Amino acid sequence: MNNAKFKQDLVDTIPRLRAFARSISGNRDRADDLVQETLAKAIANKDKFTEGTNLTAWLITILRNQYYSVGRKMQREVADPDGEHAASLESKPQQAGHLEMKDFLSALQVLPDDQREALILIGASGFSYEEAADILGVRPGTVKSRVSRARARLEELMSGQESFERSDLAVAESAELIQNALSAQP
Repeated sequence: MNNAKFKQDLVDTIPRLRAFARSISGNRDRADDLVQETLAKAIANKDKFTEGTNLTAWLITILRNQYYSVGRKMQREVADPDGEHAASLESKPQQAGHLEMKDFLSALQVLPDDQREALILIGASGFSYEEAADILGVRPGTVKSRVSRARARLEELMSGQESFERSDLAVAESAELIQNALSAQP
């Protein structure tokens, strides 16, 4: 099919394409955009059209696929004309998170052994208070008390209310305790 004939056939199908686009989109402006996109794709992919087949059907298939592709894309998009949503998606630099984790692991070593052990059994290993009490050989209320005191003390340490020594050794010891606790989950 020569180029001039192909272009004339495209122009001849525009009214049918517009009618179909309006029927599926329900919007005149959106329909015109779909027709324009369809014609642009058809011209770009002219070599994929088999001469002697139904050009209108081929174009409607392109239009329909374009409509559904754009529809799927629009479902994933969020309308955000004033940029409020985009601003809420900010992420803090990861260095701060890394430093906070190192502080937490150092602070964990400041806790008394009984509080640290109870906290790790409940928080990292996922044991219930009753299971942790059996492991520690104490009553469940004692475990709850130790965990509560440990959390309160960690809050004080992490908020800067109380200073503590930050060391790589403390970080390594706490990391090992937590790693062992995670591998010993119930």
